[in-house]
Amino acid sequence: MRYRGHVIRPPSEADSLIIQVMYGCSHGECAFCGSYRGKPFRVRPFLEVIKDIRELPSGVKARVQRVFLCDGDALSIPERRMVELLDLLHNEFPRLERVSAYANAHSLLRLEPSALSDIRRHGLELLYLGLESGDEPTLEEIGKGVTVDEQIRACRRAKDAGFQLSVTAILGLAGRERSIAHARATGRALSAIDPDFIGLLSLMIEPGTRMAERYQDGDFVMPEPLELLREMREMIAATEVTEAVFRANHASNYLPLRGTLPRDKEALLSLLDQLLANPDRVALRPEAFRAL
Repeated sequence: MRYRGHVIRPPSEADSLIIQVMYGCSHGECAFCGSYRGKPFRVRPFLEVIKDIRELPSGVKARVQRVFLCDGDALSIPERRMVELLDLLHNEFPRLERVSAYANAHSLLRLEPSALSDIRRHGLELLYLGLESGDEPTLEEIGKGVTVDEQIRACRRAKDAGFQLSVTAILGLAGRERSIAHARATGRALSAIDPDFIGLLSLMIEPGTRMAERYQDGDFVMPEPLELLREMREMIAATEVTEAVFRANHASNYLPLRGTLPRDKEALLSLLDQLLANPDRVALRPEAFRAL
């Protein structure tokens, strides 16, 4: 399998076969993100992708159970090509159980509902989408390129087409000034989306990004670790979903938490309230151990 540049995948895809179907990100303007810096957006030549898949050793093909399509927005490739690719994957990998990919609101809103349903029927099952924030001023500040309403509509369109949806939000993204507003608005947006999986990360300032420039100039004040726990608490409190696996155990987070919402909501809130009331007893992940 050939790859170009640094390849990003969700933590839950650690055991998946990674297939690069496009390069970079179709948006690529988010102020905090340096994931695809130096990798201009381009759809990878389709025949090259097919060749890589077909030339995999038979022993590898027999072991593959999950496939993750990257880079940042696999749905940016033409619908016809996506359907061909999905059919090939299910033909080449006899034990294949799941195909997943990153997606963004732009592509989900561009595709007709019938096209999304067709792609789902051919075997793309799970989409990962970065909501980042449900707070309108925060989305504008980071250059997300979509409104909160567009994010919600895109996610609901994916859900209506039958996709499982994993949505991430970023603690600290609004800085200290809008910390609580960001948390509560994000909880409301997650409620409107009603995803199957919710993942919380904590902002890490990446050198070379516009966020790093703002931070260095003093225009952006990063919340302290305990303030990020308060954000998490308020975000969970404002989230009302049918049933979602909740994970805040990413390596960027100071305090790993996990559960299922709404079943574990009160327990998570109780734990965070206890920790915030007794900050001297909180054992946070050391800064040196945090990572993207």
